[in-house]
Amino acid sequence: MNLRWPPPPGGGPVPYGPGNTGPRTGRPTLPEPPTELVPTPHEVMLECLATGRGEPVTVFAHGLGGSIADTRPLGSAVEGRKVFFHFRGHGRSDSPTGTWTYVDLARDLRAVADLSGATRAVGASLGAGALCRLLADHPTRFDRVVFYLPAVLDTPRPQAARRRLTALLEAVESGDAAAAAEVIAREAPPAVRDTPAVWAYLRGRLDQLMRDGLAPALASLPDQVAVPDRSALGAVTAKALVIANRGDDLHPVSVAEELAAALPEADLHVYDEPGALWTQRADLRARIAGFLNG
Repeated sequence: MNLRWPPPPGGGPVPYGPGNTGPRTGRPTLPEPPTELVPTPHEVMLECLATGRGEPVTVFAHGLGGSIADTRPLGSAVEGRKVFFHFRGHGRSDSPTGTWTYVDLARDLRAVADLSGATRAVGASLGAGALCRLLADHPTRFDRVVFYLPAVLDTPRPQAARRRLTALLEAVESGDAAAAAEVIAREAPPAVRDTPAVWAYLRGRLDQLMRDGLAPALASLPDQVAVPDRSALGAVTAKALVIANRGDDLHPVSVAEELAAALPEADLHVYDEPGALWTQRADLRARIAGFLNG
């Protein structure tokens, strides 16, 4: 992808031929609302955003190098109060010293869930791994859970994940927005990478990453496992929905299949191609909402 950053004045790639040539702002489809820093019992301040109202409460956990904005589309049709947060090392959340593990991530997730009274949880990629670890240690904590694109269970992630994170960390640390955009753009299928929607997404992600950065301690996470032994998930009482995409080398379908098999009460849905958030967004949102609202 020959990506030019910043984008053209219209906010995205300029199409050839006839058509609508009006300006396109390139603004994120979901503008960033005000967030707050929340103190936790384990003394790590976490950046949080709460939307909606009433019961039940659902907590949303993002992926490695991701953000609150990444998980907001997953909850757009979910009823009740929704609480989004940044893991340690992301956004404005604290970056404690030392090496981090999925135990630490699970502690972040558990703190936000406890403080908000959440009975349901959605974890994407890294967030799915943290949710696995939380449930392995506290199998009755949630009533319903969604694992979107689980990437790791009890074996380390593929090398592709380490290469992607290393490239992103280096780009962010050096302030190279174009290099960071190249890495982030690979999250979208090639067919939609030059669309205004993807450029808007890139602009929002880059604004946040260039402003807040990413903690170097995140570099150790791709080599770690979410749970030492998947059999610990056999005691989980929550109903679960596991979602994967075929052709996604960062989130192998095999991990989703193993996770669904390890959970006592889980449904597995696999999309036929990668990038469901881009190509099957309406179906994905309806599927998650239908499960959580049921």
